[in-house]
Amino acid sequence: MSKSDFTNTLLVDNTLGEVFNAINNVRGWWSKEIEGSTDKLNEEFSYHYKDVHYCKIKIIEIIPDKKVVWLVLDNHFNFTKDKSEWKDTKITFDIAKKGNKTQLRFTHLGLVPQYECYDICSTAWTDYLDNSLSSLIATGKGHPNKKERE
Repeated sequence: MSKSDFTNTLLVDNTLGEVFNAINNVRGWWSKEIEGSTDKLNEEFSYHYKDVHYCKIKIIEIIPDKKVVWLVLDNHFNFTKDKSEWKDTKITFDIAKKGNKTQLRFTHLGLVPQYECYDICSTAWTDYLDNSLSSLIATGKGHPNKKERE
């Protein structure tokens, strides 16, 4: 991890297990358009948002109540010149006790300020984490992207 990789940290009152389960409920906080399994080692899932963003992700590490790591296998943005941005990057969720709270540290390894999408992507991740995932953890209801046909 370099100092320039995008990182965001949440502190919540919930248990390690509740945070772990919320992370793996990707349809509950990121997008209802997710296709594939999001909670098993070596499984792959895909995300898309309209014709703007598509990515295929593989779960490469999963340690209950501690860590989840995704590898971005493929990615496409319709707004960047470099179509390889995000490809082969890793997205990590580290969960730990911090006093009487649970800390979730999210890092997108390879999402760096030199990327054309950095400003848009870091803003989007911040929104998904601070608003949707934190709400899913706290209340059981996140704010994921809706299905296009909803």
